[in-house]
Amino acid sequence: MALDEASTALMTELGESGLPPISDMTPEQARNLGPALAELYGPGPDVEHVVELADAPVPVRVIVPGGTPRGVVVYYHGGGWVIGALDEFETLGRTLAVRTGCVVVLVDYRLAPEYRYPTAVDDAWSALRWVDEHVETLAGARVPVVVAGDSAGGNLAAIVARRARDAGGPSLAGQVLVYPVTDANVDRPSYVDPANQLLVSRAAMIWFWGHYAPDPAQRGEPDASPLRAEDLGGLPPAGVLLAEHDPLRDEGQAYADRLSEAGNSVVTLLVPGQMHGFFTLLTLPGAAVGMDFVVEQIAKHLAS
Repeated sequence: MALDEASTALMTELGESGLPPISDMTPEQARNLGPALAELYGPGPDVEHVVELADAPVPVRVIVPGGTPRGVVVYYHGGGWVIGALDEFETLGRTLAVRTGCVVVLVDYRLAPEYRYPTAVDDAWSALRWVDEHVETLAGARVPVVVAGDSAGGNLAAIVARRARDAGGPSLAGQVLVYPVTDANVDRPSYVDPANQLLVSRAAMIWFWGHYAPDPAQRGEPDASPLRAEDLGGLPPAGVLLAEHDPLRDEGQAYADRLSEAGNSVVTLLVPGQMHGFFTLLTLPGAAVGMDFVVEQIAKHLAS
């Protein structure tokens, strides 16, 4: 299926803006793109309150919905471990909180190249353990915890889910992986398909990996490429959201397949006509499809 009209229009607009591709930018230049996109989303739905907690080992923004929280969602934002800030994901977090009835904890893990692999993984893990220790304070009761994330954040969510298994906790009710980075192999068919060189291209992913894990040997470690972990059994139920026109499509599907083969419960949705980033581009119609799936998966995890 061809890229949908709304995404095509966005790519045309970006092309006409004269902005160079991310792979030709410095990290600082690339980071300036996020705030402009965030302004398009608006403030998001009203919630009970939003608070930043500096006493956590990693700075977090806690979004609390009205009513009695059903769970806690620890959310790791995307951006290739190089770009992305909490302000840019608050509207998404508010939407998730209201739609799921969960407290949403946005994690402000440190970014490359200033902080290279495995800093983001260690920050993600520290944040999850802190949330687990403070669930009652955050949600008012001992409620289920779900990890979630998009792109590089999906990578981190997958990795901390495996770490939690290996460490004997925290106990996770589920994991939601949105077009996750699962492997450093940029020669898969979806990477080289000309139809997939859009908002995130093969060149952009090479650029992200170069800043995050410049040593090629490190990229093959399971804490960088979770698809390469020897054992993926005994992991929490997973919802995996993928986009048709995405360089990361094949590795996301491969990870979902391996999770299933290892005996885990996995639900995968491939959304046709969408590109990498569609879930967080809240002005795109496809984002609503992705949000419905993510909300459904979180609800399923909380009920299991």
